[in-house]
Amino acid sequence: MRQDLARPHRLATGGKENALKIWDLQRPEEPVFRAKNVRNDWLDLRVPVWDRDLQFLPASDKVVTCTAHRQVRLYDPSTPQRRPVLEVTFGESPLTALSLAPGAISVVVGSARGEVAVIDLRQGRVLKCLKGFAGSVRGLQCHPSLPLVASCGLDRFLRVHDLGDKRLRHKVYLKSRPNCLLLSAHQDWEEAPAAPAKVKEEEEADDALWDSMDTVPTLQPEGGRAKRAKKRKSSGP
Repeated sequence: MRQDLARPHRLATGGKENALKIWDLQRPEEPVFRAKNVRNDWLDLRVPVWDRDLQFLPASDKVVTCTAHRQVRLYDPSTPQRRPVLEVTFGESPLTALSLAPGAISVVVGSARGEVAVIDLRQGRVLKCLKGFAGSVRGLQCHPSLPLVASCGLDRFLRVHDLGDKRLRHKVYLKSRPNCLLLSAHQDWEEAPAAPAKVKEEEEADDALWDSMDTVPTLQPEGGRAKRAKKRKSSGP
């Protein structure tokens, strides 16, 4: 399930034998779009449905999905056609994750065998493949403005690749097996964020209030005074 960031009231769902559906939370009775399965194969057998990941294209009604049967499909709900308007087959193992590259003209997909590729959504072909993976890819996230893609999977490593020259920029061992990741909008990690001025003013007002209070002396209990007086008498000449 994914949410349309441009229109938060719209979301898309899909899964095993559950074709793509687009829902409007303002009208949740029926999906606004219900995808139709592709035609039977050359043996006239039904093609199984298993959408593993999907994402909305910005400034468009289109949705791109990847399946466990190695297909990358592009749907356009603005047209009368309910079948995918573009379909690309990649690799030899199930596709597990995808993420839109900057510009939304290509998509990065990862497979259960550790194969990662960039696929052009206009021409329907593989542009390049990224290397260095040793296990199933479970999460992909492209930077919204920079040509970078972060990935994680069952090999316990977080990797950041450059989509321009395909080089591996960073590689971090995470000890656990992550299933997803999210890039932060904060770029300079060493620079501490400045405290809001309103919080500082409240702290200064609280300090002034405490400083203006009178100091209350601590009163000792009567039992403690009697014990000390008895002790003085017993220790006297």
